Amino acid sequence: MSKDLLSEIDQDHFRERLNKYTRKAFQLIPRLEKPRILDIGCGSGVPTIELAKLSNSEIIGIDINQTLLDKLNRKIEEEGFSRRVKTKRCSLFEIDFPNESFDVIWAEGSIWIIGFDKGLKEWRRLLKPNGFLVVHDEIKNISNKLNKISSCGYKVINHFSLPEDAWWTEYYKPLEIRIREIYMKCKNNSETFKILRKYQNEIDMVKRNPKEHCSAFYIMQKS
Repeated sequence: MSKDLLSEIDQDHFRERLNKYTRKAFQLIPRLEKPRILDIGCGSGVPTIELAKLSNSEIIGIDINQTLLDKLNRKIEEEGFSRRVKTKRCSLFEIDFPNESFDVIWAEGSIWIIGFDKGLKEWRRLLKPNGFLVVHDEIKNISNKLNKISSCGYKVINHFSLPEDAWWTEYYKPLEIRIREIYMKCKNNSETFKILRKYQNEIDMVKRNPKEHCSAFYIMQKS
């Protein structure tokens, strides 16, 4: 996929509309002085940059996709966060930081890769005593997940669901408008059409049942 087309689609612009929920989750953590934060599965870093704005924190964002990390690195430079926000190419299955390295672990949309309970168990060692883990995950099985939090060595600080239509109205619907605009300009370009079709397929899936794609934040503390 060409960088020019990715730049024109600019998914991050729409993803930033959901940062208000990242802010809400962060504000539910007791105030910490210069916390060290690990952002697991940071991607291109929309929440990462927001976390840097919310506190004078030291942040390490990890992801397996170097292209997305390169994009995040450009944002870090542009925002003037180079001294306290770093990235590292790393698989979620091979996180190799020493025990008790972080005050906060942040994971938006990434824990599903290894599973909710496995993520809680494996990431616990990375937290300092009484450290915090914040997970943004699909809304399904909330009561079961809350039970798992307690059984995996944490106490629940808080949790909240996003509005049922949040992902549709704040992300996918405006993204669909952008996709259509690009299509009208490039409708005779078959390669561009194939790329846009992939985006539209995902949009259509959410449009059919927005409630199925709702999500929730879980804020917990290592006990």
